[in-house]
Amino acid sequence: MTEIRSTIESILSQKIIRIQTAGGGCIADNYILYTEKRDCFFLKTGGKKGMFSYEANGLLEISKSNTIRVPHVIKEDPGFLLMEFIQTGPKKEDFFTHFGQLLAQMHQCRQPVFGFFEDNYIGATRQINLLLQESHATDWCEFYFTNRLLYQYKLAEQNGYVSSRLKTAFRKLESKINHILGDVQEAPSLLHGDLWSGNYLCDTQNNPVLIDPAVYYGHRETDLAMTKLFGGFSPDFYDAYHTSYPLAEGWEYRENIYKLYHILNHLNLFGRGYLSEAENLAEYYL
Repeated sequence: MTEIRSTIESILSQKIIRIQTAGGGCIADNYILYTEKRDCFFLKTGGKKGMFSYEANGLLEISKSNTIRVPHVIKEDPGFLLMEFIQTGPKKEDFFTHFGQLLAQMHQCRQPVFGFFEDNYIGATRQINLLLQESHATDWCEFYFTNRLLYQYKLAEQNGYVSSRLKTAFRKLESKINHILGDVQEAPSLLHGDLWSGNYLCDTQNNPVLIDPAVYYGHRETDLAMTKLFGGFSPDFYDAYHTSYPLAEGWEYRENIYKLYHILNHLNLFGRGYLSEAENLAEYYL
């Protein structure tokens, strides 16, 4: 930390007078830095190889959309990520309405193909964004099954987490994936990729702020499905989103297939406590 501190002081051209440990550090170590000029910065250290570069690129991609606020990246380095510190404030009555509207605007940022220009991380798990086959570029069903579900399933097999029940369900699910997702025709949307309650803030001006992205371009329903995994957001959020950018028919039916990716990831990250939920989600369509 001494070497990093000296490097950051050189970058900022001012001395750091206090370092405070910040929460949320299960993947990286987080700190708030206080300087002699009374500025505050947010610092991440540790993490997996390349993680900070991927996070910085994801934040930049969202920033370019000119929709939802993200922390400004000051310096990305293999050993650390230095960003602006965003002071949080209480959520006012219209916070989630504004949040839903802004996410709808962000999802209207498009690119021609699915994925991203690099792989990144979903939590501490590698997220495969680069196209494994050329057909995946414009075929969401193929991209999602291969780069998301199948990748996580094979990882779960390697980790010894696949039960006979999950194995049977997943094989049957593979044969039905075209029925489930084959009608999805929307162009790829800019996604946060890991949108749960721990990955947004409310700043002092009541603006939503996105943090810790796992950015790629995909079907926008995936972001919304992720928001519902751990309690969900306010109804005002979903009402505002649907009013601003209505979802295509059948979105309720597709929701569980998108939840499955994240539950398989949690199975791989945290173990068998998520196995039953993975089994139930895989069997939902059978």
